[in-house]
Amino acid sequence: MIGGRRPKALQGRKVGDRRIRVDRPHTAFFRYSGEGRLVAKEAASQPHTPVGRALARIRAVLFGRPLSIHEEIEERLPKKKALAIFSSDPISSSAYATEEILRVLVLAGAGFLFLSLPVAAAIALLLAVVSTSYRQIGYAYPSGGGAYAVARANLPALASLIAAGALLVDYVMTVAVSTASAVEQIISAVPELAAERLLIGVVAIVLITLGNLRGLRESGNIFAIPTYLFVGSALLMIAIGMYRIIVLGEHAAPPSPLPGAPSPLEPLGLLLIIRAFASGSVALTGTEAIANGVPAFKPPEPKNAAATLTIVAILLAVLFMGITFVALNFGIVAIDEPAPKTVISQVAALAFGDGSIGFYLFQTFTALILFLAANTSYNAFPRLGAILARDGYLPRQFSFRGDRLAFTSGIVILSLVAIALLVIFEGNTTALIPLYSVGVFVSFTISQGGMVRHWLRERPAGWHWRLALNGFGCALTAFVAVVVTVAKAPPSLLVAVVIPILVVMMLFINHQYRSSAAKLAVRDDGPLPAPRREERVIVPIPGLNRAVVHAINVGRSIAPDVRAVLVSDEPDEAAAIRERWERQMPDVPLVVVESPYRALVGPLLAYLDVLDSAWPPEKDEPITFVVIPEYVARSWWERLLYNQSAKRLRTALLGRPHSVVVAVPYRRDDDVAETRREHVEQPPAAAAGG
Repeated sequence: MIGGRRPKALQGRKVGDRRIRVDRPHTAFFRYSGEGRLVAKEAASQPHTPVGRALARIRAVLFGRPLSIHEEIEERLPKKKALAIFSSDPISSSAYATEEILRVLVLAGAGFLFLSLPVAAAIALLLAVVSTSYRQIGYAYPSGGGAYAVARANLPALASLIAAGALLVDYVMTVAVSTASAVEQIISAVPELAAERLLIGVVAIVLITLGNLRGLRESGNIFAIPTYLFVGSALLMIAIGMYRIIVLGEHAAPPSPLPGAPSPLEPLGLLLIIRAFASGSVALTGTEAIANGVPAFKPPEPKNAAATLTIVAILLAVLFMGITFVALNFGIVAIDEPAPKTVISQVAALAFGDGSIGFYLFQTFTALILFLAANTSYNAFPRLGAILARDGYLPRQFSFRGDRLAFTSGIVILSLVAIALLVIFEGNTTALIPLYSVGVFVSFTISQGGMVRHWLRERPAGWHWRLALNGFGCALTAFVAVVVTVAKAPPSLLVAVVIPILVVMMLFINHQYRSSAAKLAVRDDGPLPAPRREERVIVPIPGLNRAVVHAINVGRSIAPDVRAVLVSDEPDEAAAIRERWERQMPDVPLVVVESPYRALVGPLLAYLDVLDSAWPPEKDEPITFVVIPEYVARSWWERLLYNQSAKRLRTALLGRPHSVVVAVPYRRDDDVAETRREHVEQPPAAAAGG
């Protein structure tokens, strides 16, 4: 019976000289797709209880209706929506990358702020090399995974895990840094909200999480408008600033004294320039996300991903260089006191007018895209986690998709860790930045090294220039990875510790999975032999009731050797139960285990150990089936009143050698059927007299 309807029996094909019958369930629940094959419809997964249906309706409102795996292609992203989703991280970094460069150069004095433009140009050149290299990765490895997929196919397993660990760290930092910077943009426009910095950040992450749990296509709808509004208004802001500089000839000197007074310990030198370069290199974070998320694009996936990556890189370079140019010519630096003002907010005030509608709109767009920049990580982190889980390096829960085809576990874990970082660092972007770009440049280096090995092995047409490009990219990003780690020490060293910890954790998980698989493996060398061990059934009972009788009957169907065990701390009550048991269940022996110390689990386990020790040593130990009767309550609050002892027994017995735990539920609905059966089996006279 399914859903209260009886399946329809269909005549099957001939098997040997006989015909078999195949049950075709009602079409409301299943679709019959072939001999012995059924496809469950949405109705088959619907909850059956009022509470379950109410929760399902709430989930539908929050996250949308459940999606079938056959609808996944409809959830793929066209280039316009993909640009909004995947560009939010790299493009939004233009909101704080210039500021981080200026925060370093200002330490050498106002006369050296001119170096911000050459440093930004060097970073833009690095962006061109990295983005071109990742275009090739998208074509060569369209299944996604980015640096991890490349390293897994071409380098030792340890290198691939280092790349994966670096990316996981970078994705978490993307969420924390983008959110912290967004809050600073809000405070720059409305200083009165400074006290609510953490609250705003946490609420934003929760809302982004809900948006991603609804699925890719709907999150694209949510994020497209703010992304394009920011890009359009930022280009307009840069155009206005450049017009005032080039056409009108306007310029301004930096404020005096400079915020964060120049330090005599920070004279102009190579180290200072390197530190400025390392701080501004956060502009490149997020560039790899498109190569990681190629499967999220509509077909042809690699071509659409490559085109999107090129557009993102060009937009980022234009915004980054433009903001730096305007800030340099108007002497703009970050101000922390008395009211915090970011560099980009001051450029907006210059272009649109301080306190104007245009200024507040731009700050709104900037805050929105920074909040939504985390969405790049919400697409890349769960997908990479799913790939690692399928390879056995993360718990398998990371590979399971929720109702909306989103990798729910990865999304939730990412949110929790990002919120924790935001709280620990008090939502301060400058404090989080040193932890940011180390991981991404490590993954850049490994992926480029993997591509070098790929071209040397595959050697397709034009492989020489591809090899040269990836070789140059590998050397360049390796140099930058070292520079970033050293220049941002000691905070950056924390990431250098976290990545090895993640690698060790993934190796441990993989070892556990491989060990379990080896123990559970069944040789494929013919039919499996019949079991040789004897079997016995132990039924722990609280007394004599319908649930116990039901469990005894199930035990009889397993093995002929069935015995009940009563653990009791009341000898008189136990004697009364034994008397009734021997009268009504004479064919099943009852063992009473007195427990003066009022324990239940310990005496039962000790009894099972005694049974095992009494077994003849020359024979294999039998398989012990522990059949536990359970009463299934109708209401959620009733479940708190029943089966607590059964749960403790199950937990204690799981993993016991040569033991199998069988939970036998007895439902209240079975009472009616049981009563009717007893009434029918009674003689008429007895029934009348009863």
